[in-house]
Amino acid sequence: MPDGLTDPLSLFRLDEQVAVVTGGAHGIGEATAVVLAAAGARVVVADLDEEGATATAARIEAAGGEAIPVGVDIRRRSQIEAMVDRALSAFGGLDILCNIAGVGYANPLVDVPEADLDRLIDTNLKGVFFACQAAVRSMMLQGHGNIVNVASSAIDVPVAGYSVYGMTKAAVVYMSRVLADEVGPSGIRVNVIAPGSTGTDFRRYRLDLEAETAFREHIASTVPLRAVGEPLDQALLVLYLVSPAAKWATGNVWRANGGIVRMG
Repeated sequence: MPDGLTDPLSLFRLDEQVAVVTGGAHGIGEATAVVLAAAGARVVVADLDEEGATATAARIEAAGGEAIPVGVDIRRRSQIEAMVDRALSAFGGLDILCNIAGVGYANPLVDVPEADLDRLIDTNLKGVFFACQAAVRSMMLQGHGNIVNVASSAIDVPVAGYSVYGMTKAAVVYMSRVLADEVGPSGIRVNVIAPGSTGTDFRRYRLDLEAETAFREHIASTVPLRAVGEPLDQALLVLYLVSPAAKWATGNVWRANGGIVRMG
């Protein structure tokens, strides 16, 4: 362990560690993959958008890092297991899992079709569950590991239309807390980030409702810091959580949200 008293920045290094980042083609996932690689990690960039994952991996390689792209549909357990196997075969281990892939959704509860309910549960909850299962099996054998799952500020404040989305993210929080308790004795830490509104491609489903510019202006007006977050804000939080600097942090929900959520 580096001496944080003489060189605190060294505690944020991830040299020789192997990270899998789902949702790595765009937004928070892309930023996280790039930041972890810059800190020394070898990164498996996983995404349903394999072309986008390839572009992120190429960006990392061009900056002198190590990365490989993997196409994965996180709704399919077999594909998730293949993703973990790819990390093991390419880099010889798995130290970090960042479950960032997910889908957004807004619809009043009474109008939610069963197909949409199933899609959100399969992607936002079961996909994270399966990935944690696959990663933990490997991490337990080596006696260490870090997992970061992604929730949302929707877990803290009820918002009309977000019942299904918020439900899946709240379930991720509970699952993560239980998992942290189960795997802590094996040297594995599990944390959750709950981003506030962040400028990504994630809200494309909203574009038929209102212009992105107007949406960002509205959100910024409701945030104490009067700004919309950027993917890098979340990626840097992830870096802290998976680094030696956070060795005493597990089973918690971490919020970079501009102050918009006030817990009561």
